[in-house]
Amino acid sequence: CVGAVVVRNEELLLVRRRHEPGAGEWSVPGGRVETGETLAEAVVRELAEETGLEGICGSLIGWVERISDRHHYVILDFEVTLLEGGAGHAGSDASEVAWVPLGDVADMVLVDGLAEFLHEHGIIDTIV
Repeated sequence: CVGAVVVRNEELLLVRRRHEPGAGEWSVPGGRVETGETLAEAVVRELAEETGLEGICGSLIGWVERISDRHHYVILDFEVTLLEGGAGHAGSDASEVAWVPLGDVADMVLVDGLAEFLHEHGIIDTIV
């Protein structure tokens, strides 16, 4: 899977997940890589599908594993630069889109491990 980490004006773009895993929790836009798709293509596609925003995939920030009884996900999160402004709107897999001040991200109900990942990679200062 891939994730799009978009920071603009000291705010992080988050989506509230519509489906499991993590339904109702906040995460960065992202999802599965489709057959024949590059990682960069998947990142910008997922960003557009979930938020209606267009971006350019940048550098790999890091990766995480999420293991459950039914799945083993390897998620590669990339820095993304938006091509245009705008707030975005919830798309296919998101029920809500928000630009959250970096200092408030850890206060959100985030998917497991996201606050720690963002802190470890210097996106947010605190995780509590």
